[in-house]
Amino acid sequence: MTTGFLLLAFLAFSFSLVSAFEPSPLQDFCVAVKNEEVLVNGFVCKDPKEVRADDFFFMGLDKPGNTDNKVGSNVTQVNVAQIPGLNTLGVSLVRIDYAPYGLNPPHTHPRATEILTVLEGTLYIGFVTSNTDNRLITKILQKGDVFVFPVGLIHFQFNIGKTNAIAIAGLSSQNPGTITIANAVFGSNPPISDDVLAKAFQVDKKVIDYLQSQFAMKN
Repeated sequence: MTTGFLLLAFLAFSFSLVSAFEPSPLQDFCVAVKNEEVLVNGFVCKDPKEVRADDFFFMGLDKPGNTDNKVGSNVTQVNVAQIPGLNTLGVSLVRIDYAPYGLNPPHTHPRATEILTVLEGTLYIGFVTSNTDNRLITKILQKGDVFVFPVGLIHFQFNIGKTNAIAIAGLSSQNPGTITIANAVFGSNPPISDDVLAKAFQVDKKVIDYLQSQFAMKN
């Protein structure tokens, strides 16, 4: 399991490198330094003389995430926040754990294409095209299958099996961002007007008020 996991993780990460679209670095590396006083599109570079191996290292991706939550899934991120050495390199990685019938809810990554590999279990996955036709494209994935979610499009994964499932995904950004649709729409802070949402979803305001109550305090 460990050898196979590492091999697939490497493949997913490598494939994401090919599709990276962020600006190419102009030096060997730019290890991130979190400096709140300096605002840049990324992070300020650490002095190369102070760079160490740990700046490019993360451990623990072999450990399952806690899926004891309402949706039954957990995403372990490995982006520039976890590995400062990813700064300017245009790639990141996630591990996704799913309880039986667990869901990674509909969401988007505004800055990244995602390539997902199933390590264990059976997933029903899909994405929706843009407003030209809002077409739903779906597939059932088994262990070893790979699927691509294009940048910015709403997508999801659902464990349709009776056992736990695991997937790993490479993303073409050091910081892909995640917008979970239900949380963003019904759990915004402050809340979006229920008049606006009732008209947008063509439902009674009481329905909107109920949904907002379910997602309040999530942000």
